[in-house]
Amino acid sequence: MNDTPPKNQTRERRRRILVLALPIIGGMVSQNLLNLVDTAMVGALGDAALAATGVGGFAFFMAIATMMGLSAAVQAMASRRMGEGRANESGYPLNGALILALCFGIPFTVLLIYSAPWFFPLLNADPEVHQLGIPYLQARLATLALGGMSFAFRGFFNGIGRPIVYMRTLIITHVINIALNFILIFGLLGAPKLGVLGAGIGSAIATLIAALLYTVQAWIEARDKGFFRGLPGQKGMRTLIGLSLPASAQQFLFAAGLTVMFWIIGLVGTQATAAASVLVNIMLVAILPGVGMGLAAATLVGQALGKQDPDDAEKWGWDVARLTMFLLGIVGILGIIFAEPIISLFLRDPQTLQLAVLPLQLFGAIIAFDSVGLVLMNALLGAGASRQTLVVSVTTQWGFFLPIAYALVKLGGFGLLEIWIANAIYRLVQAALYALMWKRGKWRTISV
Repeated sequence: MNDTPPKNQTRERRRRILVLALPIIGGMVSQNLLNLVDTAMVGALGDAALAATGVGGFAFFMAIATMMGLSAAVQAMASRRMGEGRANESGYPLNGALILALCFGIPFTVLLIYSAPWFFPLLNADPEVHQLGIPYLQARLATLALGGMSFAFRGFFNGIGRPIVYMRTLIITHVINIALNFILIFGLLGAPKLGVLGAGIGSAIATLIAALLYTVQAWIEARDKGFFRGLPGQKGMRTLIGLSLPASAQQFLFAAGLTVMFWIIGLVGTQATAAASVLVNIMLVAILPGVGMGLAAATLVGQALGKQDPDDAEKWGWDVARLTMFLLGIVGILGIIFAEPIISLFLRDPQTLQLAVLPLQLFGAIIAFDSVGLVLMNALLGAGASRQTLVVSVTTQWGFFLPIAYALVKLGGFGLLEIWIANAIYRLVQAALYALMWKRGKWRTISV
């Protein structure tokens, strides 16, 4: 039997991948645009304000990462139900995840809000940054449970093949967020001038609106799929928790690993830290197509497994990986050729700019291969292999990259370029391990 599909079948598979991936990518692009606009508005208030929102925003990301796993869990279970022909039960995992988000998010919110004045100074030594950043962080933390609910909704709509709901919800709430921040930061339209706190309140209100929009859309589109009608049962709740916890731990530890990486780079010097900050922001934008394609792969794999067709599920993983590798390969070539002009948009100091050029070109050289790991990691999550992906992620980042980066700086006296070379090796090793796991196929027998 010839495994190569006819041209029209190949075209149809690519179309299906893009139909799922493009709305997700569009929503993520809007998120990054919001971050840039937010940074520009807060930057007008001074360096201390910018540092306060930067530190506070990263602390919030680490907190909300504890519930990001709900998205992967719901997506895996909802897509599996769709493939099994049990679409009327695909909303049950969502209902269970919403309960988990509230039960965990509310007490966690209270704990973090009250402890913020204690742990925030551990992240930054400047008293002015503390004064501005703690209220900002507390305003953001008030929405943890709502954020967890939004992750659950995102996983559900992506899992049933309706990523357009995710995209339009993000775009609407981001526009509202920008407007609210502009009004509350600078005191427009009769509102009080709240500065950094206004940015936190604006983001919190936008998160509330996002949760409400998701709920209304689920009520309209998903009542026939079990929304608000039933729970996945005792076994289903155990599966939901079992999928969510490793995925959430993976997100949290990845974020914590970035914090440690910046601390290590800080040992090199201020210029290296500034260059790395720009590099990371560029990288996060550049891999957006890979993230969107990976989430599409998770849905396609889950639905194929629901149809009891693991061979098709495996093909979906490789199909999405090949297409993503081609797309991000183009991005990588552009990064290699135009590294200096891209960096110069963010860095003005000639020495700092030169520090960042070679690392960006290195990233451009590996992004296509890195994208394979990104896609197959999400495909594994779609198959329910969240524990296995956690092991690979933690082992390669915490057991390999971070110790080597520290040794390069403290023992070898090396700088940013050498750290970025170690980072590139770590990402390639991780991608190879995910590809090996996907090829071995142990994920085929996981029950979700």
